[in-house]
Amino acid sequence: MTKPFILGLTGSIGMGKSTVAAMFAGAGVPVFDADAEVRAMQGPGGVLVEPIERAFPGSTGAQGVLRDELGAAVFGDPEALARLEVIVHPAVAERRAAFLLEHARVPLIVFDIPLLYEKGGAERVDAVAVVSAPGPVQRQRVLARPGMTEQKFAHILSLQTPDAEKRARADHVIDTGVTLEETERQVEALVARLTA
Repeated sequence: MTKPFILGLTGSIGMGKSTVAAMFAGAGVPVFDADAEVRAMQGPGGVLVEPIERAFPGSTGAQGVLRDELGAAVFGDPEALARLEVIVHPAVAERRAAFLLEHARVPLIVFDIPLLYEKGGAERVDAVAVVSAPGPVQRQRVLARPGMTEQKFAHILSLQTPDAEKRARADHVIDTGVTLEETERQVEALVARLTA
C-alpha cells in the first residue's frame, strides 16, 4: 500500500507559516497543525489540563490551561520546560498517529511543526519546506503582535534555529516576503510537484 508523502512545514516566528499552512489546506492538502492540537488539548476539558495542573499548580482554570500563567512558570527555566514537554509531546504524537491513519490514502500531507529542526523532527518527514521572509519583515510582523517586546522576540529567536540555517537545510523554501498571491503560487507549484 502506498503511503502519503509527508512534507514537514516549519519556519521561525513571524515568517508566515500559519498563512502558508492555510494555503496548503486550501489546496486540498490535509494539514496536521501541532500547535492547534496542543491548544485543543489544553482547552476546556482537554486531556492535558489535569496533568499540567498537577505539574504546575495554578496554571489552569475553567477555560483550560492559562497560557500566561503556564508561560510564566516555564519561561527561562529549561527544567520546567522539559517537564512540560514530557506531558505534551506524547499526546501530540498520539494525535499525529491518528491523523496519519485517517489520511493514509492521500498523496500528500503536511505536518506543520514550528520547532521541526530544534526538536529533531526532520527525520520523521519525507521533505522539509521552510517558510521564510527577510529579517526586517519578520521583525515588523512579530513586534506588531499584542504583548510582544524586543526582549521576548530576542529570547524566542535565541531558542530557534537561525533562519539562514533552516533555509540551507530545507528541501524547499517558500518566500513570504512577497505578495500573498505570489506565496500562494509557490505553494500550488510545490503541491503539483509533490503529487505528480
